[in-house]
Amino acid sequence: MNVVRKHLKICFLLSTTVLSTTAPAWAQSSRRLLKTANKYYENENYRAAIPFFEQALSKDPDNAKALFRAGVSYLAYDKEKSSDYIYKAQRLKPNVSNEVEYWLGRVDHINYRFDEAIAHYKLYRAKLKNKDDYQKDEANLLIKQSENAKTMFANPKDIFVQNLGPTVNTAYSEHSPVISKDGKTLIFTTRSHSGKGEAADGEYFEDIVESTRGANGNWKKPSSLSGRLNSQGHDAAIQLFDNDTKLLLYRQDENGDFFVSEKTNGEWGQPKRLGSNINTRDYESDAYITPDGKTMYFATNHYSEDGDKEIYVSKRTPKGEWGKPRNMGRTINTPFDEDSPFLTPNGKTMYFTSRGHNTMGGYDVFVTRYDSVGRKWTKPENMGYPVNTPDDDAYYRLSADGSVAYLSSYRMNGYGEKDIWMINYNRNVLVRGKVRRQNGQELLPGLELIFRSLPGATPPVELRETTKRDSADFAVELLSGRKYQLTVLKEGRVIATQELDVPVSTGNNKVQLTDILVPDTTTVQLAAAIKPTMAAESTTVIQLAKPSFPKIYFPSNQYTLNPESERELESVAQILLANPDLNLSIGGHTDGQGANEYNQALGSKRARATYDYLLQKGIAAHRLSKISYGENRPAVPNDNLENQPRNRRVEFTMVSKVSQKNIPPKANRPAGRMTAVKK
Repeated sequence: MNVVRKHLKICFLLSTTVLSTTAPAWAQSSRRLLKTANKYYENENYRAAIPFFEQALSKDPDNAKALFRAGVSYLAYDKEKSSDYIYKAQRLKPNVSNEVEYWLGRVDHINYRFDEAIAHYKLYRAKLKNKDDYQKDEANLLIKQSENAKTMFANPKDIFVQNLGPTVNTAYSEHSPVISKDGKTLIFTTRSHSGKGEAADGEYFEDIVESTRGANGNWKKPSSLSGRLNSQGHDAAIQLFDNDTKLLLYRQDENGDFFVSEKTNGEWGQPKRLGSNINTRDYESDAYITPDGKTMYFATNHYSEDGDKEIYVSKRTPKGEWGKPRNMGRTINTPFDEDSPFLTPNGKTMYFTSRGHNTMGGYDVFVTRYDSVGRKWTKPENMGYPVNTPDDDAYYRLSADGSVAYLSSYRMNGYGEKDIWMINYNRNVLVRGKVRRQNGQELLPGLELIFRSLPGATPPVELRETTKRDSADFAVELLSGRKYQLTVLKEGRVIATQELDVPVSTGNNKVQLTDILVPDTTTVQLAAAIKPTMAAESTTVIQLAKPSFPKIYFPSNQYTLNPESERELESVAQILLANPDLNLSIGGHTDGQGANEYNQALGSKRARATYDYLLQKGIAAHRLSKISYGENRPAVPNDNLENQPRNRRVEFTMVSKVSQKNIPPKANRPAGRMTAVKK
């Protein structure tokens, strides 16, 4: 059972008296709205409860009890709003619930504020009584998960995660992606309004739909599958097998069972229930059948004492029936839920989801490999961030060629509840070209090129290459899907810098030829071919005529320079010393978190620190000006945590004449409260 759902039932019983005493004199209409909202809330029909809470809050926006319950209701649909409501409720009434520290920890956890989450979980744990063993164990688990999440978020994997977009995803839950062998058909499960009727939780029943990929590579509007797949209850896709002629699916029969439908003449036939060694009177959730059809891995809670799911294996007997299942053992299964097994075609690698092991929170995707010598599965490894997030991540499915994967997840910048996302595994690409003068004729051999990953990239990259003395050629292998700071040196002196974008490559990209003008006193032109190995060739030309200086990045809420920043500023100083007629405006920037006034001041401090460093390097004050833009000119949208570090920066702009006035720009939004979160 979901840990949060378990907790919600317990905390409701504990907090009922707190939420029901000394009600203020609301208008009768507000009372009716709250009565309806609370009824839905207590039945865990949170989506239905939300509009009634919102109507009540429109009449009484400082109703702490309504804010708190609305915040809990929003937890599965809008993480940011959930956080805002619960925090506001706690400010208005610190004892709004006996469980308020728990829920503050939850919203901080899923919003990537891990230190704050840990602090709230510890406060919650400290208030528990000695007899509250379950809640103490849960608090300890959540603290550990927050610590795991903090570590993994700080060390992201080099992959690219992309939402499949509004054609596939809706405000409701989409999950269980099943991709055809040719990659052109996506079968998945949705709880959108296409479902047949409403379930007990007030949402639409799950139905199976399919989408096909158009000539432009985009997914088309989903439609119901032909045939007799969808019933009057929950139906979910699990796996295509036997050359995509059979579909393994889930139905809400006997608490959840597995069925198989066979496709004949383009129509899916009536699903047939699997045997009693697989299906039980309890819950069977997800499964995988090997390509030879002889082995089945599946998740069930039938054999566990506490109702948690575990993964089992069943072999097909000589009679063609599924044999008695065998538990995969403690290496795979934990005291928490395991689900959603998926194996590579050779059967040597298994992906599955778990609420145990070292999760970031909720379900995480894990991978284990079969040791043929030891005849056992290896210790599962967490797939890391951004495959996994602090919320539920499940139903991980690889494409036939292994170049991409699909999973269901509720994460930032989605379309509502759970969405289906695609994972691209970035490949290294060969970046090669020549260095020439701007006229394109004279080659410039013997120059040193430094390729540095931008701040925030993990692991950081710094590669050095020298253009060949006979041809001025260079070649360097870089990870795709990143931007790099390219610095050109001649005899140890920086003569130019430029940002180089290496597009995402998953092995199918074509060659891209990029002409980058790198201005300095000698005006150097760099021609770079970005070439994935074994790729076909095409050409794109991009000309950047403006001079470029490195951006100086800052940690959260800080304006002091670190060694990396000083190294970048050293190159800026060298260019200025070599070009006495060049003047610069220094612009300080922040991300969009916190109050506008605070960000304006922080941007000014960052610009000032940069200005002072250049003065120390011998640059005359009359050649430099400084200005703070605060949060008003983001380099990238401030709508997710991955982007925010790129907005905490100083940028340089060439100007013909400088002014020492530091005039803050007009704010483009009202000031918000200042919060102790990353800037």
